[in-house]
Amino acid sequence: MKNEPIYLDQEENELLNEIENGEWVSNPLSPQERQAYQNNAKYTKSLQEKRQTTIRFSVSDLAVIKAKSKEMGIGYQNLIQALVHNYAVGKIKLEA
Repeated sequence: MKNEPIYLDQEENELLNEIENGEWVSNPLSPQERQAYQNNAKYTKSLQEKRQTTIRFSVSDLAVIKAKSKEMGIGYQNLIQALVHNYAVGKIKLEA
């Protein structure tokens, strides 16, 4: 892995050449651009937050989930969270 070549796109090559030739000039962000990036970062971070919620399962479904999570060696809440996440990102489809 250490000897694998690094492939740069055109923009990266241009930037590297400017830096190596001493031609690169820093272009500071305007206050409006800085604020926009900060707002985007806060929004992105907020999407990673976890919120407590309540959901009701049938006793039998919860028993099956708990048994399967025990077989896998993870907590049942983590299993449920992973299932919901995989559904949300499209890795799991529900069959009708």
